[in-house]
Amino acid sequence: MIEKIDSIKEAPFSLLLLADPSKEFILEHLRKGECFVFKENMEIIGCYILREVSTESVEIVNIAVAESKQNLGIGKKLLANACDYAKEKGYIEICVGTGNSSVQPLLFYQKSGFRITSIDFGFFERNYEDPIYEHGILCRDMICLSKRL
Repeated sequence: MIEKIDSIKEAPFSLLLLADPSKEFILEHLRKGECFVFKENMEIIGCYILREVSTESVEIVNIAVAESKQNLGIGKKLLANACDYAKEKGYIEICVGTGNSSVQPLLFYQKSGFRITSIDFGFFERNYEDPIYEHGILCRDMICLSKRL
């Protein structure tokens, strides 16, 4: 079951930190966006934060699934819920950004109908104090993807 949470205190920080190592960024996103959680047997095992970009566009600024529950379709359910919610709210586009080293998320978003729209070169080097490595690749650039709703 996916539900919207009402306060930052309810946010599943341990999950959100899987997708973004910056607690400061997460707090900013929570203050300016809406957080949704996926519960299974009363346990939060997935979540996402949706944030308005413009009157026509919304961005998924964080999406995460508990490591023990990955590859079970929960991410697809979260993504579909985000798209449905955004469409209900009248947005015509949803976007998401991920690191150049985030191989699995890049595949996941493209399989879900998202297309690469731009690259923010040096985003992670400018915004994160410590280097981020995934699969032995230095995460430097933000790959931006979007999908029409």
